[in-house]
Amino acid sequence: MRALILGGTADANLLAAEIARAGIDAVYSYGGRTRAPADQPLPTRIGGFGGVSGLAETIRREGITHVIDATHPFAAEMSRHAIEACAETGTPLIALERAPWSRAPGDTWIDVADVDAAVAALPEAPANVFLGIGRQHIAPFASKPQHAYTLRFVDPPEAPLPFAADVIVSRGPFTLDGELQMMRERDTNWIVARNSGGDGARAKIDAAHLLGLPVIMISRPQLPERPRVESVAEVMQWLGHRTCLGA
Repeated sequence: MRALILGGTADANLLAAEIARAGIDAVYSYGGRTRAPADQPLPTRIGGFGGVSGLAETIRREGITHVIDATHPFAAEMSRHAIEACAETGTPLIALERAPWSRAPGDTWIDVADVDAAVAALPEAPANVFLGIGRQHIAPFASKPQHAYTLRFVDPPEAPLPFAADVIVSRGPFTLDGELQMMRERDTNWIVARNSGGDGARAKIDAAHLLGLPVIMISRPQLPERPRVESVAEVMQWLGHRTCLGA
């Protein structure tokens, strides 16, 4: 057995640690978007594969027998490539993907399909907006420059931003108290978030709930059907190993 983890998420990191403890031969792959990715207890590669054909070639060349897609739920292109490459090579594939967040009583959510719809959902009147969506997706918000935007990135931006913004450089997970403080200090009026699910990014949603702030919630992209589980333990079971983890 030789597994390939398509990683970059907190769940992928937990899986890598458990796979290493189990002594399974595996490789952890980062997409390369973060300049200083977290260290892993497994051999690591950084960067793209070169599309479906490149990933299929890697699977063959590296003798990969199992692929675990533990990428971000919004990394749709990589997930589609994994589905196609695994079908082409006959390699078993499973997705490790937390369930999306669900609306709680008292939440004010505006559900939208994509980033462009999120821009359209913002008010015309100037507001203080926290964009909790990652740096790859902010450009469309330049069409509403009247807002005061707060952005949060893992790495400092390398190029000028498409609009003026207050940039926070910080790596999660984030606490509820910290998110409340951040929003209060900036007098935040609106939150824009992607429905990533899980606990690592949940605090901003809980803070918005407590402060009574509207959240423009971007739905996950639609992907072809594939085997999917929500916990590290289920992945380990799929690999034929027991685990002491319950999540």
